[in-house]
Amino acid sequence: MSRIFVAGLGAVSPAGWTVAAMRQALDAGTPLPAEPLDQHRQKPLLGRMVPKPPSRPEFLSHPRLRRASAITHYTAAATLEAAAPLLSASSDARFGLLVCLQSGCVQYSCRFYDETLRNPATASPLLFPETVYAAPASHVAALLKNVPSVNSLVGDPSSFLQGLSQAAQWLDDGNVDACIVAGAEEAHWITADALWRLDRMASISAGAGALCLCRDAELSIGVELAAITDGHTYVGKRGRTAAARAMREQLTSSSGNGSGELLCDGLGSGWRAGGPERAAWRDWTGPRLSPKLVLGEGLMAGAAWQCVAACDALANRRFTAANVSLVGFNQQAAGAKFQGVSDFCRNQT
Repeated sequence: MSRIFVAGLGAVSPAGWTVAAMRQALDAGTPLPAEPLDQHRQKPLLGRMVPKPPSRPEFLSHPRLRRASAITHYTAAATLEAAAPLLSASSDARFGLLVCLQSGCVQYSCRFYDETLRNPATASPLLFPETVYAAPASHVAALLKNVPSVNSLVGDPSSFLQGLSQAAQWLDDGNVDACIVAGAEEAHWITADALWRLDRMASISAGAGALCLCRDAELSIGVELAAITDGHTYVGKRGRTAAARAMREQLTSSSGNGSGELLCDGLGSGWRAGGPERAAWRDWTGPRLSPKLVLGEGLMAGAAWQCVAACDALANRRFTAANVSLVGFNQQAAGAKFQGVSDFCRNQT
């Protein structure tokens, strides 16, 4: 893999519709408030929802987004924020787009199948295209226009790093000039209920995060993608704890005693699901950041938030390097390292 740089960041989260809003919430360190989700349990489940944008986003005027779901709105906003520096610098840049999802378009899926079960003859066929996993990527590609390569990647949150690896390969192959990797999710009582059964202390949330990668150091925000570990899958006798430890060993041999290297982990308010990751990083004594403690369990969006938060900290010269630890729910553990590039800190977020 040739040298790959981060050219832009984007985020939509329960903190707001920009990276700056997310940064402010993470700096405060106070868990954002949760609200009841519309569902049929006697005791309502709580979720951290994305607030309404301060003003109507311009991209909503695009014909493709007339019926688009919330997950597409989140993906579009995060992607356009991440791509903004390159869009302003070059109108003919070829973009690659990888949209990573776990639950996907839950809201429209529930709405469509509810109509189908009630009366198949009157169920709206216009809703069905918005239920498929590829819908957000399709809509956002139309917004960017010049997108020769676009994919949707479905998996657990660790798959976001597979998206970064694929983006690096596209850049190495010369297929695109820049590549945006986005992770997005919606909040719904069905996903909240599924998460509750996995870890009753965790709180579902929604939003998106995006990284824009390129090979040109001059376009960097001062951050380089230094390494991505192998995907340590949960197979045979290697469960989540063993996979998490293998990821940690491959990612870094540092014990975290220095103040210049950050650990951005995936730990949240849930203790059951986070046990393997907690065990893998038990001896880390350096600075660490846990976005999910503030923003909630965003699934694939949460993985993207971790990477965005790590890169944002490096771009603002808070640390010299940052490790991102992702221990997925049911597939694999993977990690990534970003490092600061002081000579090329041009496009600050």
